[in-house]
Amino acid sequence: MVVVEHQLSPPEPPVLGGDEPIVGLGQVTVRDFWSWGMSNLRTNTLRGVLAEFIVTRAVASTSVRRVEWDPYDVVTPVGTRVEVKSGAYLQGWAQPELSRIVFTGLSARLLDEALNTYTGERGYNADVYCFAVQTATTHEEFDALDTSQWQFYVASRAAVEAKGFRSLGLTTVQQISTGPWTVDELAAAIEGAAA
Repeated sequence: MVVVEHQLSPPEPPVLGGDEPIVGLGQVTVRDFWSWGMSNLRTNTLRGVLAEFIVTRAVASTSVRRVEWDPYDVVTPVGTRVEVKSGAYLQGWAQPELSRIVFTGLSARLLDEALNTYTGERGYNADVYCFAVQTATTHEEFDALDTSQWQFYVASRAAVEAKGFRSLGLTTVQQISTGPWTVDELAAAIEGAAA
């Protein structure tokens, strides 16, 4: 067994503005990287990160950056822990029909940073679950940056945990949640579910 005497703890990362140069690539900046790698908001991964950002701003969270491995995605100003899951009918690839919306990864193990591994039993780690649905059904109308195209369903941890599944389809989510809520109604809905 290897005993680690110390941890290699990273410093707090800076908040990037986009104008930072990528050294050795001429006039290339972080904004160029973002444009190259993060422009297709139809993809599941980026759409999910955008949904987390929308919820973060809707609840007026003071978080300045996303932490990928946290056991929940957003903390409201009053301390409510929110897990955000997203789904959409349209994807970034050709599809024969609209996608069936399923929210996955509802329960998870916690990261033990000292051991650098996930430990313990899977659990429901947030106080509230926010299910974000991008509602466009044609590529011509799709605009992930238009919050009027998003609907939000909000459920307490108890409601999600009572189902006992790691994934839930939209119909089940609609049965156990309140909503659909608009982005302007979201903060109150989340705090209501936490109460």
